[in-house]
Amino acid sequence: MDMYEKIKQSFDQQGLMKTLKAELVSVENGEVKISCTFSEALTQQHGFFHAGVATSIVDSACGYAAMTMMPEDTEVLTVEFKVNFMKPAKTDKLIAVGKVLQSGKTLTVCEGYVYDSSGEKLISKMTATMIGVSK
Repeated sequence: MDMYEKIKQSFDQQGLMKTLKAELVSVENGEVKISCTFSEALTQQHGFFHAGVATSIVDSACGYAAMTMMPEDTEVLTVEFKVNFMKPAKTDKLIAVGKVLQSGKTLTVCEGYVYDSSGEKLISKMTATMIGVSK
């Protein structure tokens, strides 16, 4: 099974990604993009995307980016993350990009970025540590 299919199969099993109507945009070695289209059901009290939506999709993007660097029979779990929010998520689509910074035997460190629909305005940034687990 190729890398995209492996990630897509796992992504499609995530109930939260289905609930958010998130989409797997691209899969490359060490980098994954996920998008989420705006819906009032995903807002906070000011009408922006809720921070939990941005955090969820960028966590998945980082996790799957890490998974691209792991052996075939390995799944991934988040060990920890930190998110900085720079701007309100006032956009019609969020684009999350997860990138591997360092892939080790046990832990993989990633950075994640959440952009507006133009792909230019940085809304938030994540630093995350992922661990590979046997299936």
